[in-house]
Amino acid sequence: MNHWTRKIREGDARALARASTAVENRDPEALAAIAELAELSGDPNHARIVGITGPPGAGKSTLVDALARALREQAKTVAILAVDPTSRRTGGAILGDRIRMQDHHADPGIFIRSMATRGSTGGLARATADMARLMAASGKDYVIIETVGVGQDEIAIASLAQVTVVVLVPGMGDDVQAIKAGIMEIADIFAINKADQPGAERVVSELQAMLSLADGPKPDIVRTIATEGTGVDELLAAIDKAALGKALPAGPSHPSRTPQIDHLGIAVQNLEQAIAFYQSIGLAVAHRETVPWEKVHVAMLPAGDSRIELLEPSAADSPISKFLEKRGAGLHHVALRVPDLAAAVARLRASGARLLNEPRPGAGGPIYVFVHPASTGGVLLELIQESVS
Repeated sequence: MNHWTRKIREGDARALARASTAVENRDPEALAAIAELAELSGDPNHARIVGITGPPGAGKSTLVDALARALREQAKTVAILAVDPTSRRTGGAILGDRIRMQDHHADPGIFIRSMATRGSTGGLARATADMARLMAASGKDYVIIETVGVGQDEIAIASLAQVTVVVLVPGMGDDVQAIKAGIMEIADIFAINKADQPGAERVVSELQAMLSLADGPKPDIVRTIATEGTGVDELLAAIDKAALGKALPAGPSHPSRTPQIDHLGIAVQNLEQAIAFYQSIGLAVAHRETVPWEKVHVAMLPAGDSRIELLEPSAADSPISKFLEKRGAGLHHVALRVPDLAAAVARLRASGARLLNEPRPGAGGPIYVFVHPASTGGVLLELIQESVS
């Protein structure tokens, strides 16, 4: 058992904190521990992952603090991932959500982590998805992710959270219309914070008018005064309702999140020659590395929403060397991104599918597992944990 896994399963808060730092730094051992913890938990969907987003000054941190208090009153454990802008001098997070929430420091049922964006757009840090998975796998009941104050194009939270709460405040006026093309469209719930201030009902009216033009289910609108705890219980109830709605069987009103093609893996004899060919048709190398445990040199070339992964063996006993000897250069595998790798692995094992490895970090850091061609209809299949980058 991975040493991170053992300590975290024993409830060691310091180990969880150290593992969090290692995940942010893309430590392969810490990333592997996430998959191991999720598998051992027996219920990879136990945690409720909630995104709190909205424009700067909406009171997101105060609302997150109030939600955490209410959840602790229900004896629920909580992890708070507060994504802050990056300090240009130190590279660390600024604004200090851990300081703003320091009243919780002595509560072992609340884990708080500030994460610097480190240049990422979308309101999240690069490692936020993996950090959320770590918190869920460690046994937390709720994982609350507070984004940087976002604008209309920064909507990455919607692909990570089970429920997305967009926080608005009175005084926005026509700004509700101005940002509707972005964060307005990802909301499962609208929280009108500072609802005791003038203009709150105007915001509600504008939202209702805008939502009346949309098809399908309408997001709930909840009025809150986070500084007083007003409306927080109602917001929690709306979060639970939205999460349960998304958990219903797939149908016309509840589409499931389907796997997406991440990349096509192509085995090549000479990486430089292969790169030159793909560059000649307009593709460019976005990432290169050597994966020691796979004994392979890798080059990634984005192609639309997917990628071409070129694979050159770095040793004679590399799996790619054996592939080239047997079949020659060509398609080696197809890789799919899945929203919950641990759950997919559990289903595959239950069905008797043949897995070629335990979930582990691959090129670029994401956790992956290979499925033998005998189980897939003849093609080597790689499943990759969906992540926000």
